[in-house]
Amino acid sequence: MADNGTGRAGSGTGHPETVSRTDSPATDTATDTANSRTGHTISRRRLLGTAGATGLALGAAGGAVGYAAAPSDPANAKGSHAPLTSLGADTVMFHGKHQPGITTPMQANGHLIAFDLAAGAGRKEAAALLRRWSSTAARLMSGEAVSGDTDVARDAGPSSLTVTFGFGHSFFARTGLEKQRPVALDPLPDFSSDHLDKARSNGDLWVQIGANDSLVAFHALRTLQQDAGKAARIRWQMSGFNRSPGATARPMTTRNLMGQIDGTNNPKPADKDFDQRIFVPAKSDPAWMAGGSYAVVRRIRMLLDDWEKLAPRDQENVIGRHKSDGSPLTGGTETTEPNLQKAAKNGEYVISLNAHARITRPDQNGGAAMLRRPFSFHDGFDAHGTPDAGLLFICWQADPLRGFVPVQRKLDRGDALSEFIRHESSGLFAVPGGAAEGGYVGQALLEG
Repeated sequence: MADNGTGRAGSGTGHPETVSRTDSPATDTATDTANSRTGHTISRRRLLGTAGATGLALGAAGGAVGYAAAPSDPANAKGSHAPLTSLGADTVMFHGKHQPGITTPMQANGHLIAFDLAAGAGRKEAAALLRRWSSTAARLMSGEAVSGDTDVARDAGPSSLTVTFGFGHSFFARTGLEKQRPVALDPLPDFSSDHLDKARSNGDLWVQIGANDSLVAFHALRTLQQDAGKAARIRWQMSGFNRSPGATARPMTTRNLMGQIDGTNNPKPADKDFDQRIFVPAKSDPAWMAGGSYAVVRRIRMLLDDWEKLAPRDQENVIGRHKSDGSPLTGGTETTEPNLQKAAKNGEYVISLNAHARITRPDQNGGAAMLRRPFSFHDGFDAHGTPDAGLLFICWQADPLRGFVPVQRKLDRGDALSEFIRHESSGLFAVPGGAAEGGYVGQALLEG
């Protein structure tokens, strides 16, 4: 975990592929202007009768096409349908320079799932699967029905659904594409604080799903899992959540399960060097990763029983920020830069040398930065009532050796928060750029 952002994806996206609402104070007005709303939507039944099974997203032309509830008034039964609420009508574009789900504002529900290619499956089968998955994702994200639909998301709109695809280190050997494997995808180094479960780590293929409606998110998960068919089998799957849009009186940075405001210093697309830090440049090696990014995925368990025994003031000292509003202990507001040189009357630093906020500052790590876009998770209680809960950590960067690795090495050497968390699984995935209209994610790799 790091102080440079675990909340909404930056303080605003500013990227054209999303017309969703953001909960970030900095861009609330801008994204309200950018939002796309549909006055009336097509019912799911009509879509099933009119949409072709292989069609792609219609949302790229503008408004969202969604599932609408059948009218309760029989007088309106001749084709008049109730409009979706703003939350249901929010749409994110599938096609574009970058894949969705990276700069898209954080959604309330998320699923992460890794697959391994089936025995005997290779490059040909992987290409067919990515083509199939991309077509399905585009339809679902625009609110269309899919062939053989289970009706799980009936009556709901797209609800800011995003689907993102990535390739693990092992994918390239399985498909005979070792020469196209990026150096940046080399396995992450071992960290002393790791307690990793190999069965819940890595994988040939990785899929990230996010939506502001839980049924819409599950529907996408189930559909993509069925689409895998005999080409791939599930390696692991994890589910998470965040605060729902509109749950607070004003847009705010989210809180994690420790009760801390979490995500204050996330890089913002408005930053001059944002693309340089987060996305692979156009002239890249290998060329198929142009416009892509690298995702580090970690299941971080929070030892909440131990954390909650600390007095609030002690919790604040561990983090280096006030729990009430996220402001640094040295004063100001949430966005005020901490004064790391400020000393208390006893001569000690106000923000201690091992405080999480100090250690994770980019200027304390050679400028290393990553866009963090996680979900919280809770997978029940053990026999002693101890919660299995924490953070599904996801961070994005142009090069993990310059983003995640230096920060995690610094944390590994003495972060006060390390006593209260445990890294239980890990994965690194190459996420190529977005698919063009009529194409599919990873096409340049698999057909190049």
